Amino acid sequence: CGLPSLFPSYPSMGLTRVFDEDLSAGFGTRAVHAGQRPEPLAGAIMTPVFLTSTYVQEELGKNKGYEYARGKNPTREALERNVAALEGGRHGFAFSSGMGCVDSLMKLFRAGDHIVCGVNVYGGTFRLFDKILKNFGMTFSFVDTRDPQRVEDAMTPATKAVLVETPSNPLMRVTDIRAVAEIAHRKTALLIVDNTFASPVFQRPFELGADIVYHSTTKYLNGHSDMVGGIALVQDDGIAERLQFILNAAGAVPGPFDAWLALRGTKTLHLRMRQHDANGRGVAQWLAEQLGPEQVMYVGLPSHPQHELARRQMSGFGGMISIELGSRERPAHVLKRARVFSLAESLGGVESLISHPASMTHASVPADQRARLGISDGLVRLSCGVEELDDLLADLEHAFEGIPAAKSADGRRAAVTAG
Repeated sequence: CGLPSLFPSYPSMGLTRVFDEDLSAGFGTRAVHAGQRPEPLAGAIMTPVFLTSTYVQEELGKNKGYEYARGKNPTREALERNVAALEGGRHGFAFSSGMGCVDSLMKLFRAGDHIVCGVNVYGGTFRLFDKILKNFGMTFSFVDTRDPQRVEDAMTPATKAVLVETPSNPLMRVTDIRAVAEIAHRKTALLIVDNTFASPVFQRPFELGADIVYHSTTKYLNGHSDMVGGIALVQDDGIAERLQFILNAAGAVPGPFDAWLALRGTKTLHLRMRQHDANGRGVAQWLAEQLGPEQVMYVGLPSHPQHELARRQMSGFGGMISIELGSRERPAHVLKRARVFSLAESLGGVESLISHPASMTHASVPADQRARLGISDGLVRLSCGVEELDDLLADLEHAFEGIPAAKSADGRRAAVTAG
């Protein structure tokens, strides 16, 4: 659909493609091996951490493909090739954070361009768009992407991209990727998908029509809560050339050790996601029994309004759950008493976390907009780790014990439904 012509012309920085043979292997094999080769000097099986800022050149105008580490680093390239192979992309670009990734993606566009964005996205994404990028002449429409018609209605002649997060943070809403891709492409716009919550283990947006897929590598890809990073994957060579130029010119690149940590994490991604998924299903079912299914937001529950869509475009449901407890005092009680679930921002690590979106991940979203979205002071988000399910359930049972009674619609105290 002529998409590369939408962007400014950038000089070519050269690209590193994934190894084609990696794409024919099973997911677990690609997770361990894709994009990597034994180190040639000593045969080290693990990709080395190339701690260098610059590279010696053989002679004037002749080098080994590396000049300065902001542009390219061998450790970083191994991570980029690996995740591109897992997502089914042709090119990968690693960044210093998830937000550095999103900001760099937005540099594909220019003043006057319009972006349609899901109304329920990570608070930092909303903050970047609403508080920073609109000051540079870009415009954004935030719509409920659960309804493809709303996406189509928001498109204008200036629309250059649609950005969706599915499942969304923290309300676990699902976007029909294929339907939205068709809408975007009819308007010669890109579809950009944040696949952080599902991971490439459970969702493959490229197969459904996405043009760019990105992740916070801090989360499931790394999986150990010991680094911060982001990564974007693309299939189109023209878009890839522009992203390579932006990566080098703007410089939001990760250090080589952070890249190595993320690469270490992807080797066990397929194993960890099975346990995240098993624990997510078990915890969600327990919460539904305690609170009522209408209070539990988990795409794997049949009671979720978009469960059938999730089943069609996902092969698993993961470990992310949100619950509605009512007034702020009830989450405060649960968060204070939880022990195995640690009170902290972030998600996707081997350890289980619990958080309060209104005061943590989405505090930058204005209170009135949070209220319209349904991100109330009673909303709690859980990231189920890989611990034993029985221990997670026992921890939640302890956390809910003695919880203040919920208020009914008329303000009176209702019976306690959990604990």
